[in-house]
Amino acid sequence: MSASPAQPKAELLGDTVVVIGGSAGIGLETARRARAKGANLILTGRNPERLQQAASELGARSHAFDATDTAALERFFREVPAIDHVMVTAGRPYYARLADMDFAEVRRVIDEHVMLALQVARSSAGKVRPGGSLLFMTGTGGHPAVGGVIASAMAAALPALVANLALELAPIRVNLIAAGFVDTSLSASLLGGDLEGRRNHLRATLPIRRVVEPADVAALAVHTMTNTALTGATYDVDGGQQLLAG
Repeated sequence: MSASPAQPKAELLGDTVVVIGGSAGIGLETARRARAKGANLILTGRNPERLQQAASELGARSHAFDATDTAALERFFREVPAIDHVMVTAGRPYYARLADMDFAEVRRVIDEHVMLALQVARSSAGKVRPGGSLLFMTGTGGHPAVGGVIASAMAAALPALVANLALELAPIRVNLIAAGFVDTSLSASLLGGDLEGRRNHLRATLPIRRVVEPADVAALAVHTMTNTALTGATYDVDGGQQLLAG
């Protein structure tokens, strides 16, 4: 007997999970966890070599394309068979003072977050089975800071977008994960030589006394897929970072 879409699913056995940005970091770790729960995987990414390596590791199908290319994204969802869950981890943050801001980079951030979420939602709506889910990611936003205007704007915009999509796309569920610092290769590329100092600071100050890892986010991501009571919500995973002053 198949599980009712109104009841929690203990596993992802037989479900098809698409991870956009699934070749590294949080996306890859979520794919690993979903595969361990019995899911069939379809991974996408921009880097064909890295994507193929991830797909080979997990026994997944893969499609290499830039998710911000609207035509390529629409073609992918047009050609993909029926699916159960879509997670989007593509995109990177941008930090700059207003006086130094590169507006081409600002447009890139808007494309990779707001526009990509809208395009995935519209393109996938006819392919995700009822009771399935869309899952997007943003940052926690944190406290206002010089240079953080774009990151904060994205962190404020995505919860409202997701809540509205949850109503429009029902019974497909739509949720959002807002992550603080996560120890990934992307974080390493952004921080460079400051990475170890940031890790040590977080270990000393976070209430959890450790750095948040991709596996922490992946566990939450899979939970939003399997718990069919969750929709329209934003879930913070930051180790208590937002509780700290300054």
